Parts: sequence; structure tokens; C-alpha cells
Amino acid sequence: MFAKLFNKSSPQAASHPRTRVRQADLDPRVTVHYGIPSTASILALDRTQSLLAIGTLDGRIKVIGGDNIQELLTSPKPLPFKNLEFLQNQGFLASVSSENEIQVWDLEQRRIASSLQWECNITAFSVIYGTNYMYIGSEYAIVSVLKYDVEDGKIKLLPYYITANFIAEAAGMSLPDHLSVVGVLHQPNSLGNRLLVAYENGLIILWDASEDRVVLVRGSKDLKVKEKTVTSSPKDTRNELSDATEESKQVEKEISSLCWVSDNGSILAVGYVDGDIMFWDLSTAASTKDQKSEESDNNVAKLQLSSGDRRLPVIVLHWSANMLHKHHRGQLFVYGGDEIGSQEVLTVLSLDWSSGIESLKCISRTDLTLNGSFADMALLPTAAAMESSNTLLVILTNQGQLQVYDKACLSALMSEEQEKTAVPAVQYPMFIPTIEPYMTVAKLALVNTDKECSSAVSEQILVGKINAEDTSTTSGTKWPLTGGVPSQLNDAENYHVERVYVAGYQDGSVRIWDATYPALSLICVLGSEVKGIRSTVASATVSALDFCSVSLRLAVGDECGLVRLYKIIGGSDGTRLHFVTTTEKEVHDLQQGKGPQCMAVFSILDSPICILQFANFGGRLAVGFECGRVAMLDISTLSVLFLTDSVSNSSSPVICLAMKSFSDTSSSLQSPEDSESKNLGDPGNGLTFIMTRNGHIVVIDSSSGNMISSWPMHSQKESTAVSMHIIEDGDVLCDVSSEKHSLEVSPRNEAKSDRAQTSADSGSTQLDIEPDTSTETAYFAQRLLNVSVLLCCENTLQLCSLKSVLEGDGNSTQEVDLVKPCCWTTVFKKDGKDGGLIVFYQTGVFEIRSLPNLEVVGELSLMSILRWNFKTNMDKTICSSDHGQIILVNGCELAFLSLLSDENEFRIPGSLPCLHDKVIAAATDVIASLSLNQKQQQVSVPGILGGIIKGLKAGKMEQSMDATANHENFCQTLENLFSSPPFLKPSTAVKDDQKILELNIDDLVINEPVAPVAISSSSSFEKNKNEKKDKGTEKARLFEGATSDTKPKMRTAEEIKAKYRDTGDVAAAAAHARDKLAERQEKLEKLSQNSEELRSGAEDFASMAKELAKRMENRKWWHI
Repeated sequence: MFAKLFNKSSPQAASHPRTRVRQADLDPRVTVHYGIPSTASILALDRTQSLLAIGTLDGRIKVIGGDNIQELLTSPKPLPFKNLEFLQNQGFLASVSSENEIQVWDLEQRRIASSLQWECNITAFSVIYGTNYMYIGSEYAIVSVLKYDVEDGKIKLLPYYITANFIAEAAGMSLPDHLSVVGVLHQPNSLGNRLLVAYENGLIILWDASEDRVVLVRGSKDLKVKEKTVTSSPKDTRNELSDATEESKQVEKEISSLCWVSDNGSILAVGYVDGDIMFWDLSTAASTKDQKSEESDNNVAKLQLSSGDRRLPVIVLHWSANMLHKHHRGQLFVYGGDEIGSQEVLTVLSLDWSSGIESLKCISRTDLTLNGSFADMALLPTAAAMESSNTLLVILTNQGQLQVYDKACLSALMSEEQEKTAVPAVQYPMFIPTIEPYMTVAKLALVNTDKECSSAVSEQILVGKINAEDTSTTSGTKWPLTGGVPSQLNDAENYHVERVYVAGYQDGSVRIWDATYPALSLICVLGSEVKGIRSTVASATVSALDFCSVSLRLAVGDECGLVRLYKIIGGSDGTRLHFVTTTEKEVHDLQQGKGPQCMAVFSILDSPICILQFANFGGRLAVGFECGRVAMLDISTLSVLFLTDSVSNSSSPVICLAMKSFSDTSSSLQSPEDSESKNLGDPGNGLTFIMTRNGHIVVIDSSSGNMISSWPMHSQKESTAVSMHIIEDGDVLCDVSSEKHSLEVSPRNEAKSDRAQTSADSGSTQLDIEPDTSTETAYFAQRLLNVSVLLCCENTLQLCSLKSVLEGDGNSTQEVDLVKPCCWTTVFKKDGKDGGLIVFYQTGVFEIRSLPNLEVVGELSLMSILRWNFKTNMDKTICSSDHGQIILVNGCELAFLSLLSDENEFRIPGSLPCLHDKVIAAATDVIASLSLNQKQQQVSVPGILGGIIKGLKAGKMEQSMDATANHENFCQTLENLFSSPPFLKPSTAVKDDQKILELNIDDLVINEPVAPVAISSSSSFEKNKNEKKDKGTEKARLFEGATSDTKPKMRTAEEIKAKYRDTGDVAAAAAHARDKLAERQEKLEKLSQNSEELRSGAEDFASMAKELAKRMENRKWWHI
């Protein structure tokens, strides 16, 4: 009936408009990411905020909290991370790359706040717990101090540093110039002034930064140690006392790992490359000279996991203290130390040294068999995790597998005398499963924005969310992390569901999520089985999906040829379920309850379903089969309208269906006569475009199934088709002329119509119709003129007019040859019109082309934005929206990409959850202060606050410090310690309020021998006693002859002269006065000379200090 709608004399379409998408319109970014990357390699925990960070080998960091809060941070360079640590409770994360670039990430802004390129190899890194100060150890035995300045947003290198020369001079030993620092730890309970430095040659130094001196030295030489070989059970533990003096002098034990095993910093566990573990007692921190001469067999104990000669290095050590005996009892988690060639396990040792380190004993041992190769581990305190345990063990293995073991499970295993046990761990809950079960198909769909309909859907979905959360909670253990703050937009009163994400799985199940905001929430899970329907295969793989945003119906097709039809808004009453085949229809009355309900199940063919497509506002559903046939289903009557024969001679699978119903457009494009009508069954208003895998194009009538045209895209060569898109170009719409046109079909099209194959049910179709002179027909004809069809194959793109497609001549208005094969395409809108085409190549590159000229305006690779490689069948699970949003799946990962800069659906401020909880951060100091007052006053804190305090107490890490009431004072102490170079701290001995000492020039003694001073306390006492006695005698002589009368007595001149006049002659008196003047002049000259020397020395010192400061600013590490 469409044959005579194209008039040869009809006005030609206007030339194609200019490019609709430009490079400036593109701003690709990852808006949503779920799952753990397969390249995960390192863990970090913020115990106060209850956040987990996972670093990868390709420069990404996955941050995970609670309540589906997670974020992906991507470094500019795809490099592995050597170190990763939170600035605890500060909202920042520090990382060190393999190229020694130090980065500080702002978790609130989700970006790099500052970076610093180190000039030599970083071999050790640690953060002082609860602060923004960091220790850096290098390959040149240098320890430096960094500070992240929050106000300036920069990493600052502080003047303080420790070199090997300082250590060698203070400890009285020689150290090589090229000696790597393998560990730097802040000593707990030291108020920040003490740090432990471990070198690769086995030397351990405890350094006091406030006094710039070595407090303690430990090493592997000249020690008698008690060796313990721990096997599968405590009964097999063997204790042997061996003299390791000769061996240790010849061989230096290289350190591979270390950790504190006491909260007061008295015991240190050190793992070595040869497989040994040593427990060092650092409680006797005497002077360096005393430690140098000390040789003791009770300050170190050696632990061996295997008695073999060749053992693995001890790579990881972590300590979990027993809360009741935290200083001398707990669990040590060890990776390594076993014999080479043994099974890869993580060893958990329960240790006790209540009677001293020399009495170290192993209470129990458990070897955890790992699910994959070990990557890293971390310990999570219990109060922020599970109520039934004290510590959680988090293990990361290869391929991004994250497992959690609670203490109750570990305690049960520790009591069993089995060498290796497979422990049922809590797996990381994949919020959007992609592997278990395996995702096969997905779709991102819009929901009708009509207020009444949207409100009903939102209410129904809210109920579904609650049910889904209850099901996930009761079905398994809750994920222990609780960090972050969820987005508050989901709780708004006027919240309406706008988008849903639907995924089908290999086990036949279907899951639906609310995708209105970046933080998705599960709505429901649809099982593979339908009650009351007997199916040959209970869990057939889902192979096709489609969702109608108007009728809110979901169609699910599987590999057995079944089509399940669901309505999302279900009622509480009973529902009729229709089972439809090609020959009969069964009706079942079922009680399906609330939530989505199955309306019908269609069983038409035993061929896998490749594609499903709703049309006519959900009134029709087209089904494409792998055998090359197409069925049209009437949803209003739940019946089969028609079933075609194979649409291609080779029975190639149907990969694409595009249905164009010319009554389903917006009211602005509808004619006045039909703008208020949506007749779903109106015949003659729809076309169905079919594309097969071998590139065959077929057009049929959507109502009758009559074939209108059929032609191959490339008759000369084989071509694999990819997709097909119907484009209605609004820019070339012309005013509908009221003049009557004579419409006729070209002879070529008539000839092709005669040869066209038709359905077995409908037979041949007569395409000639009588001319229709109505305005509606003229409008319909104009609509047809403004429709284009974009045909996409692996190597070509063709933009054809609808007339060309219906006539089957294969002429295209635009054609592009691709230089590499593509596997998926989609069209997105710009300013409400079809503006661009996204082409996905098998090399993992996205290409953005503008319509209608198909020019390339941008390019994006999976490797650059997601660090992914292309994988086979990746195109099966790709889906997109009309606004340039793409959802991809790769292994355990799922990511949302947003391409357009003006797209704001997933970039709404406040729509993303917050990774840093400021309320917890602000309350930490207050709670710590209350905890301190509780200890002092023995006053209990009731209710929730007491639980929070308990959680913070349980959250101490291996090197955590005691809770301090004033965190600012602690940070100020660190600032004072590290703001000056070593040995150049400003003196605080002299006070400004001291009285100035006035000296008489006659009292000065210059360049004269100093009289020896007695140091005996008794001699000093006698001296002071004699001085007081002499002073008393002088006073008595002064007042001799005086009476107790206090009135002054007048003296005569003769009495004064007789008392004080010198009896010598005048010449002698004058000579004595001259000698006094000469002596004073000599003293003044010496004072002037000494002052000049002091001033010259001060100037030289100032000049040297300036020169030193310049050198220190521009110093290179190898110059120190």
C-alpha cells in the first residue's frame, strides 16, 4: 500500500544540514563503575571511615564503602601502585606509583589533589596514623618527611630528614652509601617523635626526632635466639636454642616485611627473605652506647613456619591483638615462609608471650587455602563491620576476587587440627552481577514521564526495592563496610523513576535496577521459571530483551524460543497467565503477588530468539529468530498476528528489527486528524525493517506481514551486518501542500515488488493503490520522504532514503568505508534530533561521527578511559540511551560512560554518594576526648555513643596511636619536630623574661686561666657555707660599734677622714689610680677585639647558613 506514495514530481528534500555534533560537544567520562578490576593488586583501609581502597596494576583505584557506595579513581598514567594508604579520617588517599610519583587523592572531589615526582626509587612509605604526615624511605638510605597541606592543596617536602651518615655516627657503626630503606613505621605511644627505620641488610633503628639521636639498634649479628618451628598444630611445635653468632656474622638477613605486634610499640615482628620471622623486644630502649655492647638472648625470638632449607620469603605480616591481652597475645597473619613448592596458603598463627618474648609459643595454626593467587590482605576492626566478631580478614586474590573471613569462622577453624582447610568466606557482593550468574544481554530504557504513571511506577518500584533489599539481607551475610554517605536525591518526596537498567542472564533470570541516578538500586529479580507453565528447559539462557516505556511491559526471549511478557506494575489480586503457541492458547489463573507479573508466555518456534522489538506504544511485539523468521505478536489480544518464512535464502539469523509506525510520533509531527488518536491496530500505518546477519534487508507490512522489498546490501561480496537505525530528519520537513498530487510508483519498484518473496500466510502483495487525495495521505507521504535508514556493516556505513530502501535499489545519500571492522553502533540525539553516530570497533575504540554527513568528530578508546582491552562478545551486553550514555561490561566490571558535555542526567550535583563522612570526621576528636574522660573519671557513656567509642577503640591498627583529646596539639608537635633540619632545631632554653645580668668592667676576667670547679655536692655545700660566713663577717665589720638604736648619728669630718683616708702619701695614691686606668683600658681593648672576632664569626656563620639553605632547597638525594 506504500507503493504510490512517492511522486516523481514531489519536492526534493533539502540539502543535508551542517554538522550537528562537534568536538567541543564531547566530554567523555566514567560516571558509574561497579565491580572490582581484575588487575587489583593492593589494599588500603580507612578504619574510622570504614572505607576500602583497591589499587590496580593499570593506575586505577577502586574505593568501596557501604550501602552500594563505590567509586573509580583513574590516574593519568596506567602504572602499578607500590604503596597505597589512607590519610586516616582526613578524606584523602595517598599512593605511590611504580615511577615514584606520589599522589594524594581528594575523595570528596574524586580527583588528584596534588602530586610530587620523587627523584629516586621509593622503597618504603607510611602515613602517621590520623595525620597528613608521611614518611618516605629511598634506595639511598634516606628517610624524608612529607606533609599534605589541606589549605594549599599541595604536598610539601619538610626540612627534616635522616641519612645513613646520621645513623652511622650516632650508632657508632659503618653503613654503605647505597642501602635501601625497606620499612618506616611510626612507633605507637611516642607522641610522634619516634620512628622505626628498617634497612634491607637487617639493621633496625629506633630514632628519636626530638633529640635527633638513635635510641636503639637491632640487627641479625651477635645474637643467640630461640628458634621455633611451627607446623600444623601446637603439639608439633619444636623449640631449639641455637647460637646464630657465626652464621649471622657471615650472612646478613634481608628484611622483606615488618609490623608492630603490640599497641605500645614494644614488640616488632620482622619477616625475612630466607623465610624466618623474628620477634624483637624493643622495650629496653637505652642509650646507643649501652645497646652497642648488649648481647642478650631474651630480646628476640625466631619463628619458622617450615623446617625446610629452602623457604619462601615472608611477604606480608599483619597483627590482630587480643582485646583482653593486647600487649602479649593475638593472631599473626603470614603470607610466605613455607617451603618452596608448597601449596599457596595464608597462615594464621595464634601466639602468646605472656611470660616474656623468650617464652613465645604458638597456641594454634591454620592455613587458609586461597581462591586464586594471593595479591594482598587487610584487617578490618569489628565494630564497624559485624557484631558477632572482633576482626575481619579481607583477602584480595587475582582477577579481582575479594573475600572476607570473620573471626568466628577463623576461631572455629583454629580449633580444628587440620593443616589446610577450605574456609567458606563472605564473597564481595556484586551489586550488578556479571559473572555469577553470567550476564548475556542488557538494556537501558526510559520510563514514561507522565505524572500519574510515573508516580504509580515509583510507588511500585519503591516496594520492589524494599523487598529486594530484604531478600539480599536474609539470603547472605551483609557486606561489612559501612563507609560513605548515600545520595539524598533518592529520598526526595517528588522522586520519580526516569530510567531502568535491565539485564538477562545465562541461568534465565532477569534483574531490573532503578538507573535514574548514578547510584543504582535493585528493583526486582525475575526467575527463569513461571508458575503453571511446563517448559522443556527450566533455565534457558536469556538471549533478547526489550522494554516499552509507555506500557511499562518487559519482553524476555531465551535460547529455547520462549517469550515471556511481564507488566512492571502488578496488582495484588490474581492474574491470568496466557500460554500461547501457534495452534492454541491456554489461560491459567495464578496468584503472583505484588511486583512485576508475568502476563503471557509465547512458544512459537524452537529456534533461539535473537531480537525483540516493541512498537505501536507497546501494542505490537516483533520477534526475530536465529532461523531467519520473524513473528509479530499482538499484545492487546495476546495472539500471533503472523509468522514469516525465512526472510533470506540462506536462513541467516535476524539480528536487527526496526519498526516505524507513523502514528507514534509526537503531536507536533502528527496531522490534525490523527493527533489525538493512538490506534494500535490501525493497518497500513507501520513498516517493519529486517536485517539479517549476512546483510540482507527486508521490509514488510507490520499488520499483515506482506513483503514490500527484499535486497542484499552487497551483492558482490560477503558482508556481516551489525545494526540498522531509522532516522527521521526534522530539518528537511516541508510544509504539507494542500494541492492534490498524483502519486505513482516507478516501473522498477513494481518489477521488484512482483519478484518479492512473501509470507506463507499472506501470499503475494498487490502494491498498487488508488490515488488518495486527502490531506492525511499527503501528510503521510511527506513523512515518508523525511525518513532515512542508516545501515551499518562491519566495513561500511550507508545512509539511505526510505524511498531507496523500499524500492531496493541500494542507492545511498552517504556511504563510508571503515578502515577496521566494527561490532556495534548506536545513534544519539543532540538538541532533540538525531545528531550523531557512535561506532565501536573490535580494537576497543569508540568513534563519534556526526549526522548526516558521517564525519568523524571524536575518538575514545577503552584503554584510555577504562584501562580495558576489547574482548569477544563484549558487544552483546553493550547498551545505550538517546543522550550519549553507554553501558559496558568487562569481566566483573560494569561502567557507565557519558560522552556529551551537556548531558546532565548522570552528572547532577549531589546525585553521587559522598565517600567521606564529615560528621564522623568531626565527631572523632569529640568521641576520643569523651573516651579519655571516661578512663579518667570512670564514667560510662550509654547508648549509641558508647557503641561508637567501642568501635573506635576496636579500630586501632598495628601502628595506631592512643586516642588523644587534642588532635591539633599532636599535629602541632609533628610540625615543630619536622619544620627544621636535623640538629638545627631552635633552642627553647633561653627565655625572654629573664633578668639582664649587669657586669662591672672590673669584675671581668679575660683570657685568664679558669679555676677548677669542684663537682662534689659536699664541697659545693661547704663553699656556699663559707661564702655566707664571710659575707656575715664583712657585714659585722661594717656595722661594728653600732648600737641597736636605729636613729642616724652625725659624724664629724675628722672622724670620716680618720676612718677612710689612706695613710700613704699622695704620690702613691696617684700611681695607684693610674694603674687602675691602664688596667681598665687594656680590658676595654680586649673586649673590643673579642667583640670584633665574634661579629666576624657570626657573619661567617650566617653566610654558611644561607648557603646551606640554598643547597638544601636544590639538593639531590645522592648529594646528601
